[in-house]
Amino acid sequence: MDSTQVVVNAAVKLAEELGSTAIIISGEANFEKPDTAIPVYFASSKQKNIIDHLVSSNKTKEEKTKEILDKIGQQASRKIERVESVSALEFIMKEIDGGTVVGIVESKNSYAIIVHNLEDNEIVKKMKKCEERVSADILRAILKISFDIANAGREGKQIGTAFIVGDVEEVMMRSHQMILNPYAGHEDSDRDLKDKKNWESVKEFAQLDGVFVVSEEGMVEAAGRYLDVDARDIEVEKGLGGRHVSAAAITRDTVSIAITVSQSGGVIHIYMDGKELMYIESTERAERIH
Repeated sequence: MDSTQVVVNAAVKLAEELGSTAIIISGEANFEKPDTAIPVYFASSKQKNIIDHLVSSNKTKEEKTKEILDKIGQQASRKIERVESVSALEFIMKEIDGGTVVGIVESKNSYAIIVHNLEDNEIVKKMKKCEERVSADILRAILKISFDIANAGREGKQIGTAFIVGDVEEVMMRSHQMILNPYAGHEDSDRDLKDKKNWESVKEFAQLDGVFVVSEEGMVEAAGRYLDVDARDIEVEKGLGGRHVSAAAITRDTVSIAITVSQSGGVIHIYMDGKELMYIESTERAERIH
């Protein structure tokens, strides 16, 4: 049995002893699927091996060793962060339960087993702040739609959009229609984001300019909405467009939460009280292999 399989088997044993809710493997290792009832996820980092690109021809042996160790530490740190972010996202999406997860981190033929408590996860803590205003079920539905838009786009093209959730009356007062509202006059059953059959229409209307306005109950009140807000004092990440700025601004002026999807890069940003609460890359989702 090779060293990779030994590490995987050891991680499985540890996870079972701890009663962990998932095992997440970060790296490019090849291994046999472990024999366990615990869900196993593979989170490939798909990044270049930076150690292979060292330029150290004029350095002493000690300097070369230190540089290699530093690079290994950097790689391991990034992959540990990936285990933590992937486990938080799968927990938010209700794919795994809370408690602890066990991670296997592979870096340049080195392996480490880590134990992560989701109660201490920063992403989970920030999502709980959102849940003070909007229920977890509604947030989860909008995030799943957002991931689909970020990853697949529409008709072969990348698109961006935004969802303004909660405090509907105030949001509607501070916005206007850019086009006829495609949801006007529709039955509640056709506007409810808790029902997956309505997700395709949302993805279709995401191609429109403007934003979606969604109630705390998950009802789409409008699409193609333009936000009438003063965003001069709003700071967002460089390179993000007007949709992100106005989405952040409306959360400053109302008791709402904004979820935006970047047209380039497929990054999902969440804004609250005029500031970015968190962002998630659309590639953060892991592949369940067991």
